[in-house]
Amino acid sequence: MVDTNRITGAARELGGKVQGAFGDLTDSRRDSAEGRLREASGRAESVYGQAKDAVRHAADEAYDTAEDLYDRGRRTLHEGHERSVEWPHASLIVAGLIGFGLGLLVRGRN
Repeated sequence: MVDTNRITGAARELGGKVQGAFGDLTDSRRDSAEGRLREASGRAESVYGQAKDAVRHAADEAYDTAEDLYDRGRRTLHEGHERSVEWPHASLIVAGLIGFGLGLLVRGRN
């Protein structure tokens, strides 16, 4: 979706170009200066709209990535839980080995 600042900025920039060209043709310094000012203002508004679009796009991508990572983690946790239920002895053995390793570490320090 295009930001409205981009649209209004482009319209203002085009109007400024037309007014500036009209001022140049009629030798009206006032119209020429106002046209150039309006053109610059429109260009700035258009750039502001582009920046807003870029930030919105980056935020959407970050949200999608976070959502994918959350789903992956949830699936991995669920699979791990299912495996621990299927193989309860393996879970007990792993827990025992971790406890034994920690016991060796604590005993080795004393």
